[in-house]
Amino acid sequence: MSNETIATETTEAVGELPIDELLSDGITNTPPSFVRAILAAASDPAVTSFAGGLPNPISFPQEALLESMQRVVAERGADAFQYSATAGIEGLRDWIARRYNKRFGTDYTADDVLITTGSQQILDLLGKVLLDKGDGVIVEKPTYLAAIQAFALNQPTFHEVELTEDGLNIDELNAALDAGAKMIYLIPNFQNPTGLTYSAEGRRQVREALTGRNIVVVEDDPYGELRFEGESLPYIGGTALPHGVIMGSFSKTVTPGFRMGYILTKDHALLKAINTAKEAADLHTNVFAQYVILDYLEHNDLDEHLVKIRNLYRDQARAMTDAMAECFPAEVSFTKPEGGMFLWATLPEGINTMDLFPKALERNVAFVPGEPFYAEPGARSTMRLNFTNANEETIRDGIRRLAEAIAEAL
Repeated sequence: MSNETIATETTEAVGELPIDELLSDGITNTPPSFVRAILAAASDPAVTSFAGGLPNPISFPQEALLESMQRVVAERGADAFQYSATAGIEGLRDWIARRYNKRFGTDYTADDVLITTGSQQILDLLGKVLLDKGDGVIVEKPTYLAAIQAFALNQPTFHEVELTEDGLNIDELNAALDAGAKMIYLIPNFQNPTGLTYSAEGRRQVREALTGRNIVVVEDDPYGELRFEGESLPYIGGTALPHGVIMGSFSKTVTPGFRMGYILTKDHALLKAINTAKEAADLHTNVFAQYVILDYLEHNDLDEHLVKIRNLYRDQARAMTDAMAECFPAEVSFTKPEGGMFLWATLPEGINTMDLFPKALERNVAFVPGEPFYAEPGARSTMRLNFTNANEETIRDGIRRLAEAIAEAL
């Protein structure tokens, strides 16, 4: 029998045994990342992409990181290449705890911190640890699409709560809490996708609604140190609520490629469960990358580095909002973020931005339609725009072309 005949018979045999019958309900009902598909469509160098959540590469401290890599190899030796604790190396966990204590007057220790493979892993671990099929999880409306994807694998019941300029709609929040939920997932600072930030009063109202409830309060804060206007505000839960969880990341402040996230919580029973889930997932986060990040933080002034990023992003955000004010039709409204990487535009009802996307792409400009940011399906007249990965001239030209596509749709 020839090799060709064997290959044909094998292919036919595989075709008779469909993998679909073996896949779990969770993965079958979880769609692939819509943003990944859009980034592929917008990968043409001629396309001005406002679609990705990409930090500006000029903000990466490449020379300092190279020095840290060389130092780690020379000084840490085999420790930098060996297995390590699931929770992460103690020096980095201690640095993170001290950073938050300095910023917020908290009393975290290294024992309250767990290092993860990006903050995305935290969402996956929280879903595994907390959610069984049908369990309630409260999310903002709209919310981070990758959180929806991570939680959806566990087949929970999503309870959406409308996000306003001050925070959550409290009546809707109370109704969602009364319906029953194990976890509430919030992005209080420069929210992805809207760019909105909860006000001090909005935070107080949410905290008051959550007080006395047996619920895990997750605050995702990858952009908190990227504030370029206004004053920093305290967390809603943090150490103030019994199951308060803070999510952080070095992806937006140092480098996204290292995939370095972390979780802080005083709830050690929850942290132990998350640690167990992480053991099963990957044993521990990349040890060499942890040592490099720690060395970078110990030998460089992070605050000085952050000033440069904030100034860069402030100018880019202003370039985008100024261009939108000048070029967009009057019927289109948009947020004006005080930090972070995104803003949110709302078009008149009846304009489906999923249909608008290919029209914009014809003009060599890309955005993310709003629909994937909602836990419940439905056509939406909204879009997310990223302002951090293009220079000011490119932003203005891209917004002009996007405005033409919107005007045509109107």
